[in-house]
Parts: sequence; structure tokens; C-alpha cells
Amino acid sequence: MRDRTALKSLTVATVLMLALASLPLCARAQDSNALKARALVDAAIKMSDSDAAVKLLWQATDIAPADEEAYVYLGLYYNSRSDFDNVVKVYQKLVKYQPNQVSAYLNIGEAYMSFSPPRSDDALVYYRKAYQIDPNNSFAALRIGELLAQTGQRDDALKYLKIALGDSAKNPTIASEAEKTLKQMGAL
Repeated sequence: MRDRTALKSLTVATVLMLALASLPLCARAQDSNALKARALVDAAIKMSDSDAAVKLLWQATDIAPADEEAYVYLGLYYNSRSDFDNVVKVYQKLVKYQPNQVSAYLNIGEAYMSFSPPRSDDALVYYRKAYQIDPNNSFAALRIGELLAQTGQRDDALKYLKIALGDSAKNPTIASEAEKTLKQMGAL
């Protein structure tokens, strides 16, 4: 009679060895995709045909969806054309793959505030998410405070605006904006 425990341990060892051997292959595939995406971004930057460049940048986001660079160029492109729907789409795709990317949430919030009329409720959701991820982000605190002040939520607005004001050494422009809003509210 055969010893099946020896066969089982051999099978487990074989599976583990195959899994370990495939890890470098996965890493190489990710590195390869990152290189391909980077090449597409480089090519797009050098193009004079904006439509073709945008297609290459979107391809780069498909090949390496967690690589931020293509998203930044797409965001800049769409923002420069006041195409805020697409700015939102760009950064929503990025946060799908990088859910802790504070700047992406802030960019979505700013895009919503750039609509005419501003989509304040939508923007507030994204500013709050950015602040949740980084409670030291004075820009997120400022925007949350400003939006809450606009909707008459004075106590909550004061809390966030004072946080933004307290960051004057590091972010004087943000602190100045917070101070201006606080004065308008009669809180200073």
C-alpha cells in the first residue's frame, strides 16, 4: 500500500513551488505593462495631434491602470478645454485603481465646482473623501468649510475653516482663503 501522505506533501510542495516561480513572472508582466504605458505617455506628449495623443493616454490607463502619469496628462488636457465631465471620468478611473490617491479626489471635487452652475453636493463628497484619507490636508478642509458655509452649516464650516487657517506656515494661500471666509461669516 502506498503512503498517500507523502504524495500529498509532494503535491503541496509542487503547488507552492509553482506559485513562487510564477511571482517573478507576474512582476515582470506588471513591469512590462508599466514600460508600455510609459512609452505611450512619452509618445503622446510629443504628438501635435491632440486627438491621437488622448487616445494613446487612455490606452496607457488601460495597460497600467494604477500608473498615475497618464491620468495627470488627461486631466490637464480636459481641464484646459473646460471639459469637466471628462476630468471627472479620468480621476474616477484613477481612484478605482488607487483608492487612497488624495489628489485624485481633490481634482474630482474641483472639476465639479467648475461646472456651471457648480455641482457643490457632488464636490463635497469628494472633498470629504480626500479629507478622510488625509486629515492634515488643509486644501480639503478649506473646500469642505467653504461649501458648508454656503449651505448654512455654520458650526461644521467653522471647524474645517479653522483647520485650514491653522496651516498658515505651510500653506499661506489656503490659510488666507480660510481667513477671508471666516471674516465673511463674522467669525473673526
